[in-house]
Amino acid sequence: MRIVIAIWLLLFTLPIFAAPKSELWSYWQPHDPKNTNKISHQDWQQLLDKYLFIQPNQTLFRYNQVSRADKQKLATYIKRLSIQNPHRYNRDVQFAYWVNLYNALTVQLIIDNYPVKSIIKLGGLFSFGPWNQTIITINNKKLTLNDIEHRILRPIWQDPRIHYAVNCASLGCPDLLPKAFNSDQLDAQLDQAATRFINSEKAVKITKDGITLSSIYDWYQADFGSLTELQQHLNHYRVTPNVQLTQIRYTYNWQLNQKL
Repeated sequence: MRIVIAIWLLLFTLPIFAAPKSELWSYWQPHDPKNTNKISHQDWQQLLDKYLFIQPNQTLFRYNQVSRADKQKLATYIKRLSIQNPHRYNRDVQFAYWVNLYNALTVQLIIDNYPVKSIIKLGGLFSFGPWNQTIITINNKKLTLNDIEHRILRPIWQDPRIHYAVNCASLGCPDLLPKAFNSDQLDAQLDQAATRFINSEKAVKITKDGITLSSIYDWYQADFGSLTELQQHLNHYRVTPNVQLTQIRYTYNWQLNQKL
């Protein structure tokens, strides 16, 4: 009986996370490189300006302070994005569209289910978080957060900095950034996001016993390459002394990134 209970605890009470692979959903590949039209993310920016609490090493969101009017503003913004046809825009506009949409949807999920201690508590009894739940419909296609990140963003753009752009409402995650992604400034914004995360201890923590890295570098090893390539990537953005990746451990904090 004790063995049965122990197995049950391992299966159903401990967080188990297997990162999805990058698998292209080819429907979302079309784009129009000649189209110079933009998509406004001003409403999302206003919400960030009002509710994002910025600290040197961590941004926090005031989920419990969002007014009824601003909840409606967020819903309206997401609805407006959902009726756009991303195929009509160029790649940079598409990238900003998908990243801002992902982050806005994540914030909406937390607000709608608040109070909650962690995003991994959402999604049902046997689910690790809400990432596989249908959350939006675009072009008559039902999408999940995992679809946006792993079937659109990662395979189409193939840029490891995507992991610093999408936010999962957790303290261990790269920060929800103060500025909405802008199609005219993507490369600079992605570099800023990488620099901010990599120079925080939640990404790289050096102790006398070795180096603790964010589990992001374990889950998405395929995106960052070999250990040598990962080391080069980290050192490219570090402003403190370079790291040598030996005696590595991985960790991640799923606690909610909230400001009370």
